[in-house]
Amino acid sequence: MKKVMLAACVLFSALSLTSCEDEELSKSTFALEESNSKVIWKGYSPALYHDGSFRVQSQDIQVVDGQVTSGTFTVPIATIANFDLPDEVKPVLLDHLKSPDFFNLALHPTASFRITKVQPLARVSEGANYTVTGDFTMLGQTHPIAFPANINLQGSKLELEASFKLDRTKWGMTYATDPALGDHHILPEVDIHFDLTANRK
Repeated sequence: MKKVMLAACVLFSALSLTSCEDEELSKSTFALEESNSKVIWKGYSPALYHDGSFRVQSQDIQVVDGQVTSGTFTVPIATIANFDLPDEVKPVLLDHLKSPDFFNLALHPTASFRITKVQPLARVSEGANYTVTGDFTMLGQTHPIAFPANINLQGSKLELEASFKLDRTKWGMTYATDPALGDHHILPEVDIHFDLTANRK
């Protein structure tokens, strides 16, 4: 009887250990490769557009059973860059974007996005295979957003790419939104493109 009980204890211990190892293997934490990750923006007026990028940071992207489940991304506003203007003119635009008219860098040095849900698309369309839902915080306000994304997990590397429009006025960024301003009117919607690469920690 003692031998049977001993054998059962050994078997239970082995199964418990295997179960714990499997659970650990199924959960992973990824961190962004900051040199290869960026948020690209493009804003419009009736007459022209400007585009550029921000750097983005994250150390806690959670993957369970091969699927992203959560993560928080921080965007330092001071890293804003411009692509389309000559170098001597860029600072004029960037200083204005950092001012209280737009991002108000002095009071709100970062924006952030927190993933709350990732759902596979029933049918892959336009290069997207998931819908990502989360809370976007900017200018001290937080509102939910959702967008299609292409998420690719290969071994220890995770890539996420997504394009969508963001209505800046929902977060209180209302500068030059009056159409009566003509060519000086700035459209409320901004094009956003995530280009993110992360590695397993």
